[in-house]
Amino acid sequence: MKIKNTLTLSLLGLIMTFSNLSFAQTNVFDDVIATSPNHTYLETALLQEGLDAALRQNPSCTVFAPDDSAFNNLASTLGVTISDLLALPNLSDILTYHVLGSTVLSTGISNGAVVSPLSTTNTLKLTKTSAGDVYVNHSQVSTADITADNGVVHVVSELLLPDETVADIAIDNGFTTLVTAVIQEELLPVLTNPTSSLTVFAPSDSAFDELALKLGVTINDILALPNLSDILTYHVIGSEVVSSTLTNGQIVQPVSTTNTIKISVNNDGVFANQSKVTTADITSDNGVVHVINEVVLPSETVIDVAIDNGFTSLTAAVIQEGLLSTLTNPHGEFTVFAPTDAAFDDLAIALGTNLSGVLANPDLTNILLYHTLDSKVLSSDLSSGSVTTLNGQDFIVDLTMGVMINDANVTTADVLADNGVVHILDKVLLPPATSSKITYLPNVSIYPNPSSNYINIQNIEGEYSIVNMIGNTISKGTLRNNKIDISNFSNGVYIVKISNQKNNYLTSFIKE
Repeated sequence: MKIKNTLTLSLLGLIMTFSNLSFAQTNVFDDVIATSPNHTYLETALLQEGLDAALRQNPSCTVFAPDDSAFNNLASTLGVTISDLLALPNLSDILTYHVLGSTVLSTGISNGAVVSPLSTTNTLKLTKTSAGDVYVNHSQVSTADITADNGVVHVVSELLLPDETVADIAIDNGFTTLVTAVIQEELLPVLTNPTSSLTVFAPSDSAFDELALKLGVTINDILALPNLSDILTYHVIGSEVVSSTLTNGQIVQPVSTTNTIKISVNNDGVFANQSKVTTADITSDNGVVHVINEVVLPSETVIDVAIDNGFTSLTAAVIQEGLLSTLTNPHGEFTVFAPTDAAFDDLAIALGTNLSGVLANPDLTNILLYHTLDSKVLSSDLSSGSVTTLNGQDFIVDLTMGVMINDANVTTADVLADNGVVHILDKVLLPPATSSKITYLPNVSIYPNPSSNYINIQNIEGEYSIVNMIGNTISKGTLRNNKIDISNFSNGVYIVKISNQKNNYLTSFIKE
C-alpha cells in the first residue's frame, strides 16, 4: 500500500511538471529582444518608455526590430549620440511605429502593402522585391520570422521614423498611376528614406493618361515599359530644390543618370523639360514635390545635342528666348540647323557688336525659328529648292556642292536625336530682310493671356493662323477684333501669325 501511494504521488508530480512546462509562454520581448546581443539599444529604449509590458502581454504582434547598428547609423546620420536618440521626445511614438497589432510572417508580406502600426502617426510601406528581399519603408529586413508565442520579430537594418515623406504625398493625394509604378519598380525604399533630401517632379494621373494617348498605348503598356524605373528616377533629384531657387536654363542631374533635366522659368511659369509645374512646393519631412502636367522622358533631344556638343551661343539664345521647353519635347519632331559658336561670333563681328549684342536682337526668336523645321529631315531627304521653316519663311537648299542652306554650309549632317536631327552650320541664317518680314507685335493687345477658353487680339486686322510649338497649324480665320475660340486646344504655348496688306506679324499666347 505504501509503495502504491508513493508511485501515485511521483506520477502526479511528473504530470504537474509537464503541465507547467506546456503552459510556459514565450514572448517577443523577453525571449527574443532581451536575449539578443544585438538589440541592447532597442531593449533599453523599450524599458525606458515602459513598452516592454505591452510586448509581453500583447496576444499577437509583429515587431520590426532595429539592431544596434541601426541605432548607430541613425545617430551618425543625424550627428548625435545614442543618448540623444534615447532622449527624443517622440521616442515612444517611434518605437510603436515599429510594431503591428497582429502576427505577420515574411511569407504574408506583399509588395506595396501599406499597413498601420500601433503608432497612428503614419503608415508603414512594405516592399517585397522580385529577389525575395523585404523592406519596411527604407529599411531592409536582415533576419525574418523569429517567432514567439505572441508574435514574430523581423530584424531591420535601419531605424524607422514616422515622418511624412514624398511617397506619403503621392499616396495621400491620389497619384494613383505614379504610386502603382513606384511600387512595381520597387522604389518605395528610396522615397521613404526619412534622412534623404529629395525633389520629386510628380506627374498627375492625367499626365500618364496623356503619355499613353501620345504613344497610342494603354496605361498597362506604360507600366510594362522596360525602362520604367529609369523614367521614374528621372523625375527625382537627390536634393531638396524649392521652386524659388529654380532658374531659367538651369540643368539639373536627377537620380537617373541617363539624361539631365532642363529647367525653364518665364512668364508662363516653371517647366521641367516640356512639362509645366502646376503645383509647386508641397513639402514633406524628406523633400519637396512639384506636380507636373506631363511625364518627362530621359530622351536625347535636339537641345541635348546642342548642350552636349559645345553649342554655347545657340543654347544661350534658345534659353533666353524661352524655346527650351519646346525643343525638349520628346513627342515632337524637329530638324535644327545649328550654327556653331564661331558662326555666332562671325555674325557679331558683321553687325559690329558682340555676342551680348546678338542675344539682345529683338528679332532673335524669329531668327532661331528660321533655323528649325517641324519634322525630321535627314540630309538624304533634302532636295534643292525652298523649305518652309517654323517662322513661316523659306530658306533655300542648294545641293550642287555639298549641302548649303542659303549662304551657310552644312559642315556636319545627321546628328540624330530621339526627337529629330541636327545639321551643323558654319553661319547663322538670317531671315530675308523684305517687307514681308515677320515681326513681333509690342503694341498689339492679346488677352486674356494665359487663357482657357478664348483670346482677343486688338489693334490689328488681317488673316490669322495659330500654330502650335511643333509647327502644326491648328486654327485659321479672319481677325476683325473678334474673339478666337481656343477651348479645344491642348495646354501649351501657341504662335499667332497675322497677315495683312502691310506686313506679316507674329505674337504668342498660352492656353492653360
